[in-house]
Amino acid sequence: MSGMRSERDSMGEMQVPENAYFAASTQRAHLNFQGISGKRFPRSFIRALGLIKRSAAETNHALGRLPVERLKLIVAAAAEVESGLLDAEFILDVFQTGSGTSTNMHVNEVIATRANELAGLRTVPAKERPVHQNDHVNMGQSSNDVIPTASHLAAALRLAEALLPALERLEKTLSAKAAEFGDVMKIGRTHLQDATPVTVGQEFAGWAMQMRRGRERIQAALPRLCELALGGTAVGTGINTHKDFARQTIARMASATKLPLVEAENHFEAQGSRDAMVEMSGALRVVAVSLMKISNDIRWLSSGPRCGIGELALPATQPGSSILPGKVNPVIAEAMTMVAAQVMGNDVTIGIAGQSGVFELNVMIPVMALNLLESIELMAGAVTALEEKCVRGIAVDRERCEGLIESSLAMCTSLAPLIGYENAADIAKEAFKTKKTVREVALARGVLSPEKLAEVLNPRNMIHPDQA
Repeated sequence: MSGMRSERDSMGEMQVPENAYFAASTQRAHLNFQGISGKRFPRSFIRALGLIKRSAAETNHALGRLPVERLKLIVAAAAEVESGLLDAEFILDVFQTGSGTSTNMHVNEVIATRANELAGLRTVPAKERPVHQNDHVNMGQSSNDVIPTASHLAAALRLAEALLPALERLEKTLSAKAAEFGDVMKIGRTHLQDATPVTVGQEFAGWAMQMRRGRERIQAALPRLCELALGGTAVGTGINTHKDFARQTIARMASATKLPLVEAENHFEAQGSRDAMVEMSGALRVVAVSLMKISNDIRWLSSGPRCGIGELALPATQPGSSILPGKVNPVIAEAMTMVAAQVMGNDVTIGIAGQSGVFELNVMIPVMALNLLESIELMAGAVTALEEKCVRGIAVDRERCEGLIESSLAMCTSLAPLIGYENAADIAKEAFKTKKTVREVALARGVLSPEKLAEVLNPRNMIHPDQA
């Protein structure tokens, strides 16, 4: 067949695209799963596989199981997988065998073919090639411990490199805004109704704390994610691997990534369940909930600009309407809310998939990895945009904030301890009915001296009543 070559696996002959680095097993999987979704494992996952295979080869050589000639070839090819040079070769759909065996065989074949090419022996008969995908690239490993390990490693790397730094930057910017707006009084709101005064700074400080707590939740779950299944091989017993293989290989990966990676304390837990991924997804869901709240608060508080709340002014990023001239929408905050919704949906998928640990193996690992990594990348990107293109440029309308306080009926709250709840409520009702302020009605009724009333209705005494 023109443009094809013949390769063999344990099931027999298979025609494979002539220039592809993958071989028979990958082609079978491609034919089985192509067209299901078109989704492939992301770059972070392929990177993790390359690092695992490189580190495994170095360990097998150190243990006297892999000659130096094969080591150099495998390490060079695996490094190309790790760096992204061979990403075009990874054609398999994520929706495949639940253990990810197809993808483990895929990376083994790509590395073996590229290694043999580096040796100048790619086209010789299979028995004459120096590197074999199973015997050498996959030495001491199984798909059942490699794919869970790659899932954890890829997620931990992207959390450390992308999402945690983005959340920290957003927290710092929110805190800086809290300090900037610390003296700006505004009306508080509960149930979407007027409440007693707060400062704009207090609101921003609350949002900053949500981001701090979110980072803490992720960091608290990270140690479990950094426990790796490598070394358990097929079912957790470690059959066909050296007793020191996992410890040494994971130590190499820890050194390369600067992550606190360790061998799983119990390999049966590490392969039969995916609880660490479920836990991390849960932490991400909480952060997504926080980001949804913050983004919606920003949207509400900047609504208007004249006929809404209008206390905050957002940076103008793009025209907001194809029909309304001059309209500018809170597009960055809206994008953040959509990302938050996607992360919450991904968490549902991960939770359902996490229940599919049957006996010694979970059989929904690929979809768990896909959704967890998507959640991390989506949030990292959206949080960065929210911080850079929205929060940094937020301004406050001081006049609007102060005017809304004075017109609020909730100002009568501080009168209640002095004149009684019922009398204070009656003042609020009259103020509403007559469209006067609480101050105006209270003065007219003479419930307190003008001096005392000025003190009691001073909004600054309401935000820290213990200091009044």
